[in-house]
Amino acid sequence: MASASGSPVRVRFCPSPTGNPHVGLVRTALFNWAFARHNQGTMVFRIEDTDAARDSEESYNQLLDSLRWLGLDWDEGPEVGGPHAPYRQSQRMDIYRDVAEKLLTGGYAYHCYCTTEELDERRDAARAAGKPSGYDGHCRELSAEQKAAYEAEGRSAIVRFRMPDEPITFTDLVRGELTFTPDNVPDYGIVRANGAPLYTLVNPVDDALMEITHVLRGEDLLSSTPRQIALYKALIELGVAKGTPAFGHLPYVMGEGNKKLSKRDPQASLNIYRERGFLPEGLLNYLSLLGWSFSADQDVFSISDMIAKFDVADVNANPARFDLKKAESINGDHIRLLDVKAFTAACEPWLTAPHANWAPEDFDRAAWEAIAPHAQTRVTVLSDITANVDFLFLKEPVEDEASWAKAMKEGSDALLRTAREKLESADWSSPESLKEAVLAAGEAHGLKLGKAQAPVRVAVTGRTVGLPLFESLEILGKEKTLARIDAALAKLAA
Repeated sequence: MASASGSPVRVRFCPSPTGNPHVGLVRTALFNWAFARHNQGTMVFRIEDTDAARDSEESYNQLLDSLRWLGLDWDEGPEVGGPHAPYRQSQRMDIYRDVAEKLLTGGYAYHCYCTTEELDERRDAARAAGKPSGYDGHCRELSAEQKAAYEAEGRSAIVRFRMPDEPITFTDLVRGELTFTPDNVPDYGIVRANGAPLYTLVNPVDDALMEITHVLRGEDLLSSTPRQIALYKALIELGVAKGTPAFGHLPYVMGEGNKKLSKRDPQASLNIYRERGFLPEGLLNYLSLLGWSFSADQDVFSISDMIAKFDVADVNANPARFDLKKAESINGDHIRLLDVKAFTAACEPWLTAPHANWAPEDFDRAAWEAIAPHAQTRVTVLSDITANVDFLFLKEPVEDEASWAKAMKEGSDALLRTAREKLESADWSSPESLKEAVLAAGEAHGLKLGKAQAPVRVAVTGRTVGLPLFESLEILGKEKTLARIDAALAKLAA
């Protein structure tokens, strides 16, 4: 696919380095990346770091690290370079100053001397009269004498872009044809009074100079699009831009209570999912479903399959709700798609400090590799593995009083004594033999297997639920299993 002008697809992802990466931000990066890869285009990664008070180098490094972890590579940008460097806005100030001067000289922009108090007063009056409360064009046609008078008062001026007096219509790649009337899009600031350029200038200027063909971004930026389209027209006439990109505004990602997911929401931070052991493939698969679908009957797919099928025209304009349980379920499906060796390796960080609650010397690699295939079928995130296998490496099982109270009913001591007797004489090379032993113990006490195995599981693992019991007993071994049953019997007797 090419752009409307016939040039190759060029998209950009341009976050601000503030705070932790947000899953909604990652969804935007993913859609841009998939669109570029699907169309054999170029992914430009640009950093919007003009807000010195909020931007941080720590956040910048987190952004780079997060994208690399997710596998969302870029063709131009930080650490990669490219023909339009530098790719950090803080290093491009001379460019913005030059463009702002051209806009002023060409009559596309003007100096505005209105104070905040004057603006507020006029806005309040407009609202009271039932009129639009945007900027009223007060400084649009100031004479040289009026400007000199304002400056003599010591007033400073911002630079405003002069919006056209006719409607602006464009076709949104997600939402179709949209029209904005002049009263809804008044003249707007592009340079602060201190000379610092605003987002409203630097973002479209960078897109123009980097020859971006498609802008895929959040719905919250839709209202600024007519401003940018008008600015592009001016930049084209000034010879700064070659054309206007196509715009596609992605749906909101909603959180609890159907409110827009914000950085303050607990489930918004990408770091949470990385720390919990989401696979990059699983998390990206789920995030791709926030506004797009692979097919009506398939939610789980590879990222390469997504690239092959992704088309921004298929993105749904309706808000998408972030569903943590579905995200975990899809991640669990991706865990089960791993080969056992890859799963075993992926779990390693959760089998050592600070996640593991056993001493390093008590970790038994052979036992871990034996239990891994059984664990792979049960976990939805990799961090689940620690609690699932800790019984193998702890000297004693975890003390979970709730599990103990649930499993150790009246008569459990007699059942455990019978189970111990049956297990002692069982064939420990076969989990089926261990199952028969516990089944026989249950039958001796009038219990079915489900009831009979509960006290055994809690005695050996400390929990009422976990990995397949008899495979677990085989891997733990006869000596440790019987010793734990003995300890449980002693506790019951006490």
